[in-house]
Amino acid sequence: MAAQTQVQITIPKDHNGQKQAPEEDFDYSQRSQWVRAAVLGANDGLVSIASLMMGVGAVQKDVKAMILTGFAGLIAGACSMAIGEFVSVYSQLDIERAQMKRNKTTEGQNQECKEGDKEQLPKPFQAAVASAIAFSLGAIVPILAAAFIANHKVRLAVIVAAASLALLAFGGIGAFFGRSPMVKSCARVLIGGWMAMAITFGLTKLIGSTTGMEL
Repeated sequence: MAAQTQVQITIPKDHNGQKQAPEEDFDYSQRSQWVRAAVLGANDGLVSIASLMMGVGAVQKDVKAMILTGFAGLIAGACSMAIGEFVSVYSQLDIERAQMKRNKTTEGQNQECKEGDKEQLPKPFQAAVASAIAFSLGAIVPILAAAFIANHKVRLAVIVAAASLALLAFGGIGAFFGRSPMVKSCARVLIGGWMAMAITFGLTKLIGSTTGMEL
């Protein structure tokens, strides 16, 4: 009878000698910062620009006015997000650097820990660029949705539909990378976007009709 070949598979063990599965032991909270920034930026860009265009559409039927308003909001919002993220993350960086300096005086801190702390320091410039790009990607959705629709009412409906699909996608992406409940995440993002667009449209329509600014 032929000899049997045995293959042994070694499973990594932790310091306590217990077997562990790398996939299951991954700390998904490590992703929370960049996932939050990306999803927040894209969601903010989508909701704010879609709501802005819905507000303009409530009193103005000209498609050029809506598109121009959308691009102005995209540029202003991306700059605002980038500057805000840069200042916020740089403040966090200053705090962590100051803490590292205080830790240098503490006995028992080895070089390996110091290098690990430096690698985990936040990067303000990268955060600013990522936030601006995420905002722009979200903001371009309603602009492209409205750009090729001539009929005013259809244009508004297309903006809402495109924004709703994008909101579901952003909510799903955030839930996937963070391993959080998919349905709750998507529903939360979608309902929030609907509320923002409805409130902006309704109040702008009310102001326009009462002041005679509706065209």
